[in-house]
Order: sequence, then structure tokens, then C-alpha cells
Amino acid sequence: MDTLDIKTIREDFPILKREVNGKPLVYLDNGATTQKPKAVIDAIINYYTDMNSNVHRGVHYLSQISTDAFEITRRKVQEFINAKHDYEIIITKGTTDSINLVASCYGQEFISNGDEIIISAMEHHSNIVPWQMICEAKGAILKVIPMTEHGELDMETYKSFLNPKTKIVAVNYVSNALGTINPVKEIIDLAHAQNIPVLIDAAQAVQHIKIDVQALDVDFLVFSGHKMYGPTGVGVLYGKEYWLNKMPPYQGGGDMIKDVTFEKTTYNELPFKFEAGTPNIEAGIALNAAIDYINRLGLDNIKKYEDDLLQYATEKLQEIKGLRIIGTAKEKSSVISFVVEGTHPYDIGVLLDKMGIAVRTGHHCAQPVMEQFHIPGTVRASLAVYNTKEEIDALVAGVNRAVAMLV
Repeated sequence: MDTLDIKTIREDFPILKREVNGKPLVYLDNGATTQKPKAVIDAIINYYTDMNSNVHRGVHYLSQISTDAFEITRRKVQEFINAKHDYEIIITKGTTDSINLVASCYGQEFISNGDEIIISAMEHHSNIVPWQMICEAKGAILKVIPMTEHGELDMETYKSFLNPKTKIVAVNYVSNALGTINPVKEIIDLAHAQNIPVLIDAAQAVQHIKIDVQALDVDFLVFSGHKMYGPTGVGVLYGKEYWLNKMPPYQGGGDMIKDVTFEKTTYNELPFKFEAGTPNIEAGIALNAAIDYINRLGLDNIKKYEDDLLQYATEKLQEIKGLRIIGTAKEKSSVISFVVEGTHPYDIGVLLDKMGIAVRTGHHCAQPVMEQFHIPGTVRASLAVYNTKEEIDALVAGVNRAVAMLV
């Protein structure tokens, strides 16, 4: 598909036909979760009506077809991000679960008292707290790459942080609060020059930007299904075979074992070593449908369309008197955060909801970002491929109306 037919795409998403408070739904909270196409919804229904069974354990027919469908998703993810091996794809509950897995298992094996971990000032709480926890447990030091007033990382300070005590770097690809696209390839290359592994949080990137983990040479990459038109409760940890084999298991239980006695347990091979217990099977299978949907549209087409929409929204919002965009990096993706002088973001969000417009307000699980800009939070409009310029016009009109009522 070389060009996108947005009207047809919108038909694929049943929820976009509904009204909220008597108004047509304008859904601009895609950074929190995307809506689901019918193909994904159908995949969930099909699992429960045609193949419901546990995976990896049964010899009977339903278990075998469920297992096959679940493993097809693993191979589909491998192709989607160009991983070298399918067993480097660990199916998790989501980005937060994936980061906690790496922080816990890598930290347990490789981090000691006095070691250093580098994150950035624009991280989501899920890429801050797990590293704080391992620092507290191990006596390590957390170092934070500062960012500029435009919401861009201070790369010179990052370079100065890298040293033999640095054990891992963990940064996001795209900021959920600012929309900044970080120079992840440069971040990885600089770390690798000193043999330091890198984790990239791609939760806000994988649905907008084509990712090739081998070209990036990234050690760990994490993302969530529900932010890429898939179900909630499923996500991915990609890890290089080298690191995954060296890390201890995250949890104990079924599927992650090869042999159990009361004296000793032998752990399973990759990827099952990190997949204890029954997974969210229907979500894992439906993630396959979400990836197929993205592939059918084409990530290059999606990015081109969304970039045009982002530029249009930025220009239109800047015409509003007293409005200030928070995050003005040169490279951005699909997120506009803003404040309006004399108003609180929460009040604007509530009034927009009355008009059927769904945005996110608050600190977006990135409180340090808000502290740097000395604000309580922002109004965030986050875009997806089914959004339109007409919806942006509705947002601008809604903000103007809200401001008129509040100021």
C-alpha cells in the first residue's frame, strides 16, 4: 500500500463510530493506548471460540493449534524488528514488565556496589523506578542524562558519563511526554565503544518508526502490544542471545523449567527460560494480527502521514493565544504536549471531554520532565494513523472554547 486511505482505515476501528457526550469521538490519547482494528478484535474472539487451550503443554489438538498460533506471533515479531533469532523474542506483559525483567535479571548478575547505570531526564517512570530499585539493592549509582529547554538530550554530558563503572544505559526511543525522537543509534554506538550494553524503550516508537534491532545493534529493546493497535497485557522483550543466556530467570514456575527435583531445578532454553506461567495467550495471538495490520499499511506510509499530521497540529495549536508547546525538539513523533497561560491542564482536559475529545492531562508518568519545565503537567494530544486534520481542527476549536470559559 503506497498511499493511505484514511477513510477506509477509520472503518477498520469500530470504536471510532461511537459518540461521547453526544459528540463524535475524537480520540487523541494514542500515547496511552491505541484503539483496535476489527482484525485484532476478531483474532481474540477466534481464539476463545475456536482454539481456547493452554500452550506449550498439551498433546491434544486445541493445545497444539493454540501453541502454533502463539509461536507464529513470536516469529512475526522477529521479522517485524529484524531480530536474528526467534528465541531472542521474549513475550511479556508489556514494556514495564520487560524493563523490570532486565533490571532485575541483568542487575542481579552484572551490577555491584559502586557501579553506575545511565538513564535520561525524559524517561517514563517505568524506565526510572526499576533502575532505582536495583541501585538501592546493589549500592549502585543512577546517573541521569540532562535535557535542554527544547526537550533534547545533552549528548556531551552523556559522553562524559560513560566510564568503566557504567554497566548499562537505558533510554527511550521516543519520549511519551514530549514526542522527542532520541538519537538512539549514536547512544548505542557510544556505549558500545566502551563495551556497555544498551536498553531502548521503544513503547512510543515501534508503531511509528521502522525498527531494525540488528542495524541498531541494540542489546535490549522493549515495547507494548496495546500501543501498536494490539491488545493490552502483552508486550515484547528483545534481547541479544549473548545477554539472555547469561542472565538468570526472572520468575520461577511452569514453562521456564527443564527438570525439577527438590534438590535442584534445571532451567529451560530460550525463550522459555523467561516465560514462567501461562501467558496472556489470546493477546499474544492477537498481537500477530496487529503486526499484520501495521505491515499492510506500511510503517513508512504511517510515518509520513503522521509527520504531516503532527506538523499541521503544531501550526494550528500555536495560533492559540497563550498556548505554549512543551517539547520543541527538531526530531519529533506524534505527540504534542502543551500548556495554556492562566489555565490548568486538567480543566482543559475535562472541558474537551465534554466535547467528545479525548486527550491526556497530567504528568504522563514523567514527573521529572514536568519538574524541569516548572509546570504541574500538560495537555497531551497523541496521534495515530486513523486521526485526521478535521479532528485536529476540532481539538483547536475545543481548546479555544475551553480557554474562553476558564480565563
